[in-house]
Amino acid sequence: MKEFVYIVDDDEAVRDSLKWLLEGNGYSVKVFENAEQLLDTQAGQEHSLTGCLILDVRMPGITGIELHDELLTKKINIPVIFITGHGSVTLAVKSMKKGAIDFLEKPFSEEEICKLVDGALKKDRESNDKKENNLKAQCLLAKLTPRENQVLERITAGRLNKQIADDLNISIKTVEAHRANIMTKVEARTVAELIKIALTATEPAHAS
Repeated sequence: MKEFVYIVDDDEAVRDSLKWLLEGNGYSVKVFENAEQLLDTQAGQEHSLTGCLILDVRMPGITGIELHDELLTKKINIPVIFITGHGSVTLAVKSMKKGAIDFLEKPFSEEEICKLVDGALKKDRESNDKKENNLKAQCLLAKLTPRENQVLERITAGRLNKQIADDLNISIKTVEAHRANIMTKVEARTVAELIKIALTATEPAHAS
């Protein structure tokens, strides 16, 4: 999915200047004059925002802070950069705790905003890669039988074949057969790869 820098600001001059600046630096940009306009484009399309979001804090109707909260409620964790002409330490701290990348006071420099956008886009790509790996690992593990899952749980806990056999009241040869089947099904060449896949499947999909 193509990544965009989404700008939401009720000030047309700010929107236009940011769009011109960012497009001039090679970014793909979409602008919205209010939060409602952005939410309307997302109706029935959860998780479809890819890139980063530049939000004005104070806007008529839904504020930038409220829009961020709404997106988090919808589990849309796109990186957010807040901009404001009325800086507030309290707002900044609360926003950062909810995952905002930064909180910029107007006016800000071209270098400053581009650096933050670069960082935000990198974070979003890493988050999407993590979600993709997470889903792939879950799909691989879904191939396992209940008994194979029991064996896998003990392998990841560091149990030896004999210990697993005793735990499950089966023979060591049966444990070895299950291990071989597990390795084949999850496409792991080594035990280390197997453990990595098992851990990836249980990791939170979104980085903090």
